Amino acid sequence: MFENSIKHIAASVGRPFAALRRIFGLTEARQALSWWRAVLGATLAVGACVPVCFAIERPEMVAIPAGEFTMGSPGRASEGSSYESPPHRVRIRVFEIGKYAVTFDEWDACVQDGGCGGHHPLDHGWGRGRRPVVDVSWDDANRFVQWLNAKTGGGFRLPTEAEWEYAARAGSNTARYWGESIGQNHANCDGCGGQWENRQSAPVGSFAPNAFGLYDMLGNVWQWVDDCWHDSYVGAPRDGHAWTSGGNCDERVARGGSWNYTARFVYAASRDRYGLSLRYFDLGFRVARTQP
Repeated sequence: MFENSIKHIAASVGRPFAALRRIFGLTEARQALSWWRAVLGATLAVGACVPVCFAIERPEMVAIPAGEFTMGSPGRASEGSSYESPPHRVRIRVFEIGKYAVTFDEWDACVQDGGCGGHHPLDHGWGRGRRPVVDVSWDDANRFVQWLNAKTGGGFRLPTEAEWEYAARAGSNTARYWGESIGQNHANCDGCGGQWENRQSAPVGSFAPNAFGLYDMLGNVWQWVDDCWHDSYVGAPRDGHAWTSGGNCDERVARGGSWNYTARFVYAASRDRYGLSLRYFDLGFRVARTQP
């Protein structure tokens, strides 16, 4: 059955590795690809990215429309910290952001290709594959971006903090994109409900997306953004750019909360800071891209 499935894919699609990857996962797809070459003698048009065709399997991106929103916390009971004040209006230009956080599959492709500094992050026994990569620092995330740009022609980067919050809110004005309260089974956090809460990360896409079609913008793993840490939004940019002047640039901002944090930290305005080189079991990231 396995061989017949591969033969069917070979006969029906023009991008064989991508099809194999979608059906079997990254590890199995590599094995299938080797079998295909050896047994069927197929010539695969996957270019210089063999054996890992990341030129095809790049992160899935979502176009985010331009707009304006109020960034920060208004001090409601369900959210609020002096770090998230004062609320301020920000204009956002059109950009793209990853539909999901970067996964172990995507990170491992980078490492196998000689990128990402050769860093093999731990999966803590939870599994790799479609789980969000963790144990990656802000520096590590930028190494992934550098590798991705070399493979794809450029434009990828970490999102700015303002872009991230705009994308997370997806037009909503409530504490969370699904409503004011944490509810049940909307995200992966301590007290959110679901099989992974306060135990481990969940595979990306395990919960319903927000109105922009983005998954896991709250909970699961904290997500690095580009900005330096500032203790408040006094003097923050109003045009959506990264805030990389002043403040503490030895620490960078992470957003969204994670699987082992309570609802108190899982809302759209929530923010924290970590050192540039810190690797931790609930720290991950997603990529953004500037549109031409």
